[in-house]
Amino acid sequence: KFNLNDPVWDYMPEFAETTRKIEHEDGSVEYVKPTEPIRIRHLMSMGAGFEYDLESPQLKELKKTSGGRVPTRDAVREMAKSHLTFDPGEHWQYSMCHDILGGFIEVVSGKRFSDYVKEAITDPLGLCDSTFAAPDERLMSRMARQYGGKNESGKFIPTDNSVGHRLGTEYESGGAGLTSTVEDYSKFGYALANGGVGLNGARILASRTVDLMRTNAISEQQRKDMSWGDLRGYGYGLGVRTMVDRIAGGSNGPVGEFGWAGAAGSWVMIDPENKLCAFYAEHTLNNHQDFYIPRLRNIIYSCLD
Repeated sequence: KFNLNDPVWDYMPEFAETTRKIEHEDGSVEYVKPTEPIRIRHLMSMGAGFEYDLESPQLKELKKTSGGRVPTRDAVREMAKSHLTFDPGEHWQYSMCHDILGGFIEVVSGKRFSDYVKEAITDPLGLCDSTFAAPDERLMSRMARQYGGKNESGKFIPTDNSVGHRLGTEYESGGAGLTSTVEDYSKFGYALANGGVGLNGARILASRTVDLMRTNAISEQQRKDMSWGDLRGYGYGLGVRTMVDRIAGGSNGPVGEFGWAGAAGSWVMIDPENKLCAFYAEHTLNNHQDFYIPRLRNIIYSCLD
C-alpha cells in the first residue's frame, strides 16, 4: 500500500505546506520549506522534526469546533500546521510522529484507526482487554493506581489516573492511545518474538517485517540525540529502540533486541533470535528507568544458556 520512502504528502496533502521554524541569534524567526520532504520512514523513526505538543493552539481550537470529539484524521490535519524544529532526517526527537501515523493508517486502510488495529492485531491474537475506547468499569476495576512525584517524606503520591493524550472522545492516539493489560501485551510481545505468530497460531506479520522493524533506521548523528540513560547502545528502528552497540549499552543481550518503555515504567524487550519476550509493568511516573531497565535486561540474559 505504501513505500517507506514515500513523502507523507502523497497520502495527506496538508503536509506539503508544513514549514520549518528557524530562530536566529538576533531573536528573529524565519519559516522555511524543509530541505527534505517528510517521508513515512521519518514518522516511523521519530525523525520528522515535530515536537510532542498536545496543547498546540490548533488542537485546542479543534477541541472547541468539534465539540470535544477531535476525530483522529482531523487532529492530524491540525498537526500538519505545526512548525518543524529541524529538517526531516536531521535529528531524532520523540514527538507526535506516531500520532500522525494513526491518521496515515486511516487514509491507507480506509478504516478508523481503532478498527484497523482490532481487525489486524488484537482480534487475531485474542487480546480481549485491549481497546482504544475509554476503559469501561470492567477494566477500571482492575487498573492499578498510578503514582507521581514524591512528597516531603519521600513517599510517592498517588494520581487520579487521568491521562493527557485523550484529546477527545473520537481521538485515537497512535503513540499512546491503547489501554491494555500485562497479559494482553505479553501475548503481543510473544508474537513479535516469534516472527509475527501469536500463542494461538495467528500470524499478524511476516518475519521479514519484524526484522525490518528492528533494523536501525537512523544515522549516527541522530543516535546522539537518543540521550536517555536507558537507551545507551540503542538505535531506533520503525517505532522501536533496537540494540546496535552492546558495549556502549553494557548489554549481554544480542544486537537486534528491541522494544520500548512507557512513561510510568512499563517496559518490553523482544528478541526474535532467542524467541524471547519480557514485559515489565510499573505504575510510577518519575521512576528510575535508566537504573533498573539495563539491570533487568542483563539479569534476564544471564539466565539463558
